[in-house]
Amino acid sequence: MVDILRREAVYIGYYFTVQLRQIAGYWVLGMVIGSLVSVFAKDAIHGCFARIKDQPWGVWGVVPASILGIASPLCMYGTIPIAASLARHGMRHDWLAAFMMSSVLLNPQLLFYSTALGGQAMAARLVSCTLCGIAAGLAVHFAYREKPFFDFKGFEPRASRDTDPNLFLRFLKNVGRNIRATAGWFLLGVLLSALFQRYVPADGFAALFGKSGEGFGVLMAATIGVPLYACGGGTIPLLHQWLVSGMSMGSAAAFMITGPATKITNLGALKIVLGAKRFFLYLAFVMAFSFLTGLVVNLIV
Repeated sequence: MVDILRREAVYIGYYFTVQLRQIAGYWVLGMVIGSLVSVFAKDAIHGCFARIKDQPWGVWGVVPASILGIASPLCMYGTIPIAASLARHGMRHDWLAAFMMSSVLLNPQLLFYSTALGGQAMAARLVSCTLCGIAAGLAVHFAYREKPFFDFKGFEPRASRDTDPNLFLRFLKNVGRNIRATAGWFLLGVLLSALFQRYVPADGFAALFGKSGEGFGVLMAATIGVPLYACGGGTIPLLHQWLVSGMSMGSAAAFMITGPATKITNLGALKIVLGAKRFFLYLAFVMAFSFLTGLVVNLIV
């Protein structure tokens, strides 16, 4: 028994080391890029969003709003106070919905993490998340044309932690916070991918989540994104191994939408500003959009 356990530990250690070598560089690059954006470009991005408030774009303002949401490096708890402030100054709720939806799904750091999945997966993630933000804005525009969608009562902008007068030290502190926030989840993701590689047959996985599974595989991928997603960096090793094992690009795209959109910390913040009815509408929208996205991506790729 001891020999069996020792042998399995050697196998898992080998797979862990291989996975770590393959994607650790992308994780480091993502943290560096994310910190650079957070320290040097965050205020410019949010200022740009604030300045579009008075533009006569009508409903089409959801497009730049969604793009700026992806460019924003903030998590949902950082995005909501900014959205609350903009709403008090007259920002349209459909534009805010587009900005917040895409901000939930993707940010510069996670986008660079996703380069580890290959060009197709990164492009699918970028395009689908942008379109999801636009679709959320359009849904709010047409369903809540005569009334506000969000209730930002009680939310105030939080003080920035990037305040060190020395820009280099400010950048290093931001990188340090990123390491503390993501390192544990990233290593856990590598370990889970090593266990998956050792114990899950690739043929069976491909049959379930590959293109042969079509709609059911996409639906399953969208569903497992709800409980499995805790940190963007932590899911990259899993997605990397799943794609190698035969997961279709559509199933991966569905997982990459439902995962961050239903992450428990994001849901806690959204429940506060949406209320019960609109919160469940949000969940239904996310599941429907991720499922349709997965089907479309499988047709294209």
